[in-house]
Amino acid sequence: MGAVRKVVSYLGLSGVDHYDEGYDDEQYEDEYVPATERAARRWRANVDSSRIVMVQPLKYNDAPLIGQHFRDGQTVIMDVTGMPMSEATRMVDFAAGLAFGCEGRIERIAERVFLLAPAHVEIETT
Repeated sequence: MGAVRKVVSYLGLSGVDHYDEGYDDEQYEDEYVPATERAARRWRANVDSSRIVMVQPLKYNDAPLIGQHFRDGQTVIMDVTGMPMSEATRMVDFAAGLAFGCEGRIERIAERVFLLAPAHVEIETT
């Protein structure tokens, strides 16, 4: 008998009862929703989706404003031309993470200008 089994036996843990009854999963089957569907519900537009918000942040501390508009289901055009390059890079990284986390898209539409589109907005490029 190994040392671990001796300790388990000494502590009285060796005689673990196995449950014969199954779990009552039927009561939860109706409530089950896949995680992707829950996320889609959470980020579903609560406002007019035809509204586009133009934001020209001057510093990285303006990021919450962009995040709030985007999470509210609005399309955001973010113009970082007025920011220093290091802060503009951080802002674009933030926006890319925001779009990914909320299942949206980010597209570059001009030099240092980006479009953040929620999942329910179609972007057509030509």
